[in-house]
This record gives sequence, C-alpha cells and structure tokens, in this order.
Amino acid sequence: MSGMSDTIRLLHDAGSAVRKLRKVKRVPASRLADISGKSRDTLHRLERGEDVSLSTFLAVLSALGCGIDIKELGRPTLEEMSRRFAEEDDRE
Repeated sequence: MSGMSDTIRLLHDAGSAVRKLRKVKRVPASRLADISGKSRDTLHRLERGEDVSLSTFLAVLSALGCGIDIKELGRPTLEEMSRRFAEEDDRE
C-alpha cells in the first residue's frame, strides 16, 4: 500500500487511517491485535480515535507494515475542515 497516505491532525484521524488501512489489507482486528502485541480492546480504542499511547500506535502501524512520515502541514484544507465538522455533528 505504498500509495496510501493520510494527513493526520487529530486522534480521530489516526484512528480512521488505521481502520482504513487494516480493512484495505484485510487483516481482522483479532489478528492485528496478536501481531502488534496489543489487546483487541486497545486496537478498537485506537480505531475509534480514543487516546492510546504513542508506542501502541507505532506497534499497530508496524504490524501493518507502515510507519509515520512527519512533515509540515500548513493550514487545514477546506475538505479537511468540512470532514472534521461533519464528524462532530455526527457525534452529537
């Protein structure tokens, strides 16, 4: 999946990216939990965008064969802002 790239600005973005990557790679949550050495509950918390440790995030990414590329982002795009506020409306 070298062509897959997500801009992550919030915990929710990280969770969505991990869930999308796991599904694209067709890795069941229980299998990813085993490979990463984390519990299924912890994996599901990460995928929901809840606060987990950086070491957990990195372990799950590594288990999926991915890593992090740090770059300057500048201001959010209109699309990112629209998506962010739509997600907040869905939660209310």
